[in-house]
Amino acid sequence: MSISLSRSSPMVLPRFYPILDTAIAVKRGVNPVDAASQILEAGAAILQFRHKGFLSREVFADLEKIAALCREAKVLLIVNDRADLARLFDAGLHLGQDDLPPQAARRITGPQLRIGFSTHNEAQLREGDVEPVDYLALGPIFGTRSKQNPDLDVGLEELRRLRPLTSRPLVAIGGITRANALSVIEAGADSVAVISDLFAAGDDLRSTVRDWVRILNTAE
Repeated sequence: MSISLSRSSPMVLPRFYPILDTAIAVKRGVNPVDAASQILEAGAAILQFRHKGFLSREVFADLEKIAALCREAKVLLIVNDRADLARLFDAGLHLGQDDLPPQAARRITGPQLRIGFSTHNEAQLREGDVEPVDYLALGPIFGTRSKQNPDLDVGLEELRRLRPLTSRPLVAIGGITRANALSVIEAGADSVAVISDLFAAGDDLRSTVRDWVRILNTAE
């Protein structure tokens, strides 16, 4: 599935939204650039780069290489947290509740770059819907292993109830696996974000991504 890199039209998200967390990749013994290459080769149509630690020159160099891979594959790169890096690499930006407010981020990115915004409950979803963003994320749906202090679980029923509150594309995140992903789509999510399950024990990264793409392409 291709994805528009221009902001001149409403955003259409691919159902599979992989998030490459550098700490998780390194912990699993995978170089982030190699991981990105495998994810893209396996058919991902969007890729978020998430680095929560100090932005060293080495990390910056990795991001530069990953941005080049995404450009070559015509895949939208999303940078987590950093509006300056999104602008530098002509990438999208994903913001959390504790990051720069979307309206302030727009002053850095300009009007053309895509921005996503994380929400965790009804109040945040309603507030996010009036922000200058292209898509919203909601979670954790089932809990998460990628955060030290996660928010309360949303669950499928709450996802189903909250979905009508926004017309923007909605990404579900948190504890989503290949076993429960279709139930999340059926509950109203347009896309599912995957972090930990990219590096499922014993699985080859390329085959894992191909499996995700295959499963989500079967959703109605």
